[in-house]
Amino acid sequence: MFLGWKEIKHAKLRYGLIIGVLVLVSYLVFVLSGLANGLKDMNRQAVDQWDASSIVLTSDSDVSLTASTLTLKEGKAIDVPEKNKAYIGNMATVIKKKGTEDKEKITLMGIEKNQFIMPEITKGKAFAKEGEVVANDSLEDAGYKIGDTFTVASSEKEVKIVGFTTKAKFNAAPVLYTSMASYQDLKYGKVDEKNAPINAVVLKGEDASKVKVSKALEVTPIETFIEKLPGYSAQNLTLNFMIIFLFVIASIIIAIFLYVLTIQKVSMFGVLKAQGISSAFLARSVVAQTFILSVIGVLIGFGLTAITGVALPAAVPISIDYVTLVFYALIFVAVAILGGLVSVRTIVKIDPLKAIGG
Repeated sequence: MFLGWKEIKHAKLRYGLIIGVLVLVSYLVFVLSGLANGLKDMNRQAVDQWDASSIVLTSDSDVSLTASTLTLKEGKAIDVPEKNKAYIGNMATVIKKKGTEDKEKITLMGIEKNQFIMPEITKGKAFAKEGEVVANDSLEDAGYKIGDTFTVASSEKEVKIVGFTTKAKFNAAPVLYTSMASYQDLKYGKVDEKNAPINAVVLKGEDASKVKVSKALEVTPIETFIEKLPGYSAQNLTLNFMIIFLFVIASIIIAIFLYVLTIQKVSMFGVLKAQGISSAFLARSVVAQTFILSVIGVLIGFGLTAITGVALPAAVPISIDYVTLVFYALIFVAVAILGGLVSVRTIVKIDPLKAIGG
């Protein structure tokens, strides 16, 4: 390692270029990872906040919350303690701020305030009267504030923001929570309470395989429900493949750089071999040098990613998971060393006499 480090200090520009490439590639991988996590969170945040184990939907809904419709009576008939059940209504719609032309795509969710999926209020208060809603704080960033009133598309009825919560997005849209009565009034008008339509029953602490429901209903583990969200799995698969390809590209780039440098140093390696230094020692020196370069590059890329995560505006869906980044950093260093091993074969084959012109 000493020999490799001395050479890096001697040829700062040459090795600085390699570090620069490593920084750019690692930075790209880390930021892409953050964006992938951010997009993933935008789809599932609200579901994660429920802290649920499973969800009951209609069997013909293909595990889609929007396509599922059952009655409150059917939900109450599910043989699970009421404290472990939460009824939910769901409607994707558009809101229009009163007195303006400002519109926002949202997901309206009807819930009961005393059930476990009720979100934590970070500002303001919980809904208490009909027409009151608790909104995701991304709407506050968009200019909405407590006391603002707006109309819901396809309805002339006004609703009012009384509080904000955090981490409440579903299918990339901010969630507005309201009472089940308000939700049903906005979506269906006045309905009979017993036959009031809902979209699902969320269960907590219940094994999906052991919950008995009618043939018209189906119990699905919450993770399966999330995987079935529109575009969720395809999006994650695409971004993960991009990250994998970047690792492959990084290893090829490093291998090419180090191979070229090794070829340029053939005569020097020949002299060292002629002095009795073994091929194994020289190979270890190259691998150690690769390790140093990759660690420096990854650390700089890591730092730039942390700064980027703080500097980007809230509208950018980036969520940096530092545990994942450390894992990717270790893979990156391992991949870099793998690329550096390509040069080892060249070092082993060097003939000292030929290398020094003997």
